[in-house]
Amino acid sequence: MHAPTRRIAAFSAAVFGCAALIGTMVGLSAVATTTSETAQGPIDPDAPVAAFYGDSYTLGTGASHPSKRWSTLISVERGWTEFNPSVNGLGFVNNRASTPPDYLESDAIPTIVAERPDLVFVTMGLNDNFSMPVRDEAIENAIRIDLRTLRAELPSARIIVVEPFWYSDERPDSVRWIIDRVQENAAVIDADYLPGASRWIEGHPEWMAADGLHPNDDGYAEIARRMDAALDRLGL
Repeated sequence: MHAPTRRIAAFSAAVFGCAALIGTMVGLSAVATTTSETAQGPIDPDAPVAAFYGDSYTLGTGASHPSKRWSTLISVERGWTEFNPSVNGLGFVNNRASTPPDYLESDAIPTIVAERPDLVFVTMGLNDNFSMPVRDEAIENAIRIDLRTLRAELPSARIIVVEPFWYSDERPDSVRWIIDRVQENAAVIDADYLPGASRWIEGHPEWMAADGLHPNDDGYAEIARRMDAALDRLGL
C-alpha cells in the first residue's frame, strides 16, 4: 500500500432536516453547512488512508462530535488516516449536482480519487429510497457508474461496499431493491461487500439522536462495533 502524508478531512454537520420527497415518505435530505476539522488526532504519516463515501450516517450527523462517528472510531482502532467527504442527504441520485455521468465532476468521487486512498468505503443508498420508484432506472445507472468509476480511477485500492444503512424499523420495498442493486454492482467491480448494515441499529430507539432520524453516540458506537467485526472477517 502506498501511504504518503495526508491531511485528515472531517466534516461536522450543522443543519439537518427531513423533507417530504415521494408520497408520504420522509427523506433524510439536508440543508447543511460543513466545517473541516480534525476528528482523529495525531496520525502516522505512513498509515494507510481510508476514504469514506457516504451520506449523513457516515458524516456523523447526530453524534456529539465527529470523533464519535463510526468512520473515525474504526480508523482510530485500525491505525488508518481517515478521509471523509461524506455529505448530508447524499445518494446515488439524491442531492447530486446533475445527472450521470456529468455529476461526477462536482461531487465527492473526484475528491476521493485525488487522495489516492488505500481503502474506499462506499456507504450510499439510504436517501435514494425517497426517490423510488420514480427514479429507479436513474438510481440503478448511477450505482453502476459510481462503483465502476471508483474501480477504474483507483485500480489498486481495496473497495469495501457496505449494504446501505436504513433509519427506521419500517422498511419500504425500495430498501431491498436498492440493496440488491448495490450488491450486484459491487460484485461486478470485485469489491468486498458487507451485508446486513441496514439492520444494525434496528429495534433500538435508544441508539437514535433527538431528531429520530440519525444515530446518537451509542448508535454510532454500535455501527462501529458491527463494522469492526465485519472487517475482521475480511482480514482487514
